[in-house]
Amino acid sequence: MAIFDAALGRRTAAALAAGAIVCAALSASSGAARAQGAVRSVHGDWQIRCDTPPGAQAEQCALMQSVTAEDRPNVGLTVIVLKTTDQKSRLMRVVAPLGVLLPSGLGLKIDNTDVGRAGFVRCLPNGCVAEVVMDDKLIGQMRTGQTSTFIIFQTPEEGIGFPMSLKGFGEGFDKLP
Repeated sequence: MAIFDAALGRRTAAALAAGAIVCAALSASSGAARAQGAVRSVHGDWQIRCDTPPGAQAEQCALMQSVTAEDRPNVGLTVIVLKTTDQKSRLMRVVAPLGVLLPSGLGLKIDNTDVGRAGFVRCLPNGCVAEVVMDDKLIGQMRTGQTSTFIIFQTPEEGIGFPMSLKGFGEGFDKLP
């Protein structure tokens, strides 16, 4: 549990500079964030998408997957995994829908094992973003796990779980530039 929580505190200036893909993922209409950029490759249930943001010197790529809640098809969540341009940090950004209860943060379970919670760092017009620097343990759990469940809260008592397949995560992460 502390890994997901502690990773949030290890953000760097380079990590914050890699935000263009999140903005691209949020630039969609409708309630759920939709991924933008060209699909470079597909790895199981994950896609590598690449885009050159305005003002960027190079193309940026991210490993992404979007899902909707099983009981609420209009409520979606997008997970974006990327490496910073300096290749020193690996980030996971989760774009949750507007209306989430910010103080409760974002919960994560992998194969029904509680990994912890991450705080939301900002809200944009189409969603709120939670971000963590991924350490080797979290990456290992996602490589070997079958299913992750991201949990958002709309009230202190009401959590919404978003099951997400981890099939292809390891392969996609290895191919991420």
